[in-house]
Amino acid sequence: MEDMRNKWVDDMKGVLETLNQGVIINDGRKRIVFANRLFLKMIGIPAEELLGVMMTDLYPPEDAAVLQKHIERRILEGQSQYEFYLPKRGGEKLPVLITARQIEDPDGNVFAVVTATDITEQKRAENALRQANVQLEQRHREIEEDLLLAARVQQSLAPSGLSWGKVSVETFYQPVRTIGGDFGLVAPRGKNLSLMVCDVSGHGIGSALVANRIYSETMSQIERGAGLGAMMKHLNTFVKANLGSSVFFFTMVAARLNYEDRNLEFAGAGHPPAMIIQPGQAPRLLESRSAVLGLLDDAVDNEAASEIPVQAGDRVVIYTDGFTESFNSKSDMLGVEGFAEIVRETSKLPLPEMKREILERVAAWRHGPAADDMSLVLIEIP
Repeated sequence: MEDMRNKWVDDMKGVLETLNQGVIINDGRKRIVFANRLFLKMIGIPAEELLGVMMTDLYPPEDAAVLQKHIERRILEGQSQYEFYLPKRGGEKLPVLITARQIEDPDGNVFAVVTATDITEQKRAENALRQANVQLEQRHREIEEDLLLAARVQQSLAPSGLSWGKVSVETFYQPVRTIGGDFGLVAPRGKNLSLMVCDVSGHGIGSALVANRIYSETMSQIERGAGLGAMMKHLNTFVKANLGSSVFFFTMVAARLNYEDRNLEFAGAGHPPAMIIQPGQAPRLLESRSAVLGLLDDAVDNEAASEIPVQAGDRVVIYTDGFTESFNSKSDMLGVEGFAEIVRETSKLPLPEMKREILERVAAWRHGPAADDMSLVLIEIP
């Protein structure tokens, strides 16, 4: 029987030496009876020290116990595959993929043919990828923190509802992402109340940065007392010279209320029409006279601003196209006409309730979440 066993092992040697994997053969007592040259090189132990040894004897007890469980599984199932390591002389651990299969020789004796594939490069790549993922996660957290800070800064620029004398103002701002390209302002100055909404093309960080820069320049113009037409010409020139690109533009609508004179100065540039409404009546649309800003030198009309008399009970509605460009489940767009009808139907409500009802009705029309930034300013003149 021993001769038969040795003959079977000898017959296998020639084949196993040609493989590009380390190979050992264990006999029925789990002792190593053969190791090819590549396996000996991988483990760094000469054949005379390895043959006749149980593989588990080469490992520390805790790892030997793990290896024993794999061996038991192989005995139970006939084969197994798992990642482990070879203990090299000197204490180094060589990561390997182990594949083990039970085989019977012609006399019915059971052997285990065990192959070991060096996966050092794979493990090195996995470790590098793991470290890269840790760095990416850290960078992602940093970006999220930066975005949250940017969102707080942008929210601080969003207009707040106020009472200016007897004039009431309600506002709403919601970016489609953490930060967005819309902004609005409500700026009392002397006997005038300036109001504006602006829509910068695109979404996200770039649009938000540009919007914040336009906001600062707009406030500077308001502090100087510039007329709305002159202000839009300045903003158009400023953006083209300092921030413009072939794919970047912005629209805006601005109003300046002089309550004592009962007069509203109005100007729009490429923006959805503002609305003036008496409660329960159809809104009067205030169309833009100028083109979108940031692209053309002559975008602002020579008569960009108009003077509109107002009376007690008038409500002024200015907004961005995140409201009108809302689509229902049939892909029908709400549009200016649909939004104007919502404004008319809600115009008899107190101003805070009117704002809330407008938001709820637009959300009810819309299929899914908002797809664009949304800004809204409502003014009621007593």
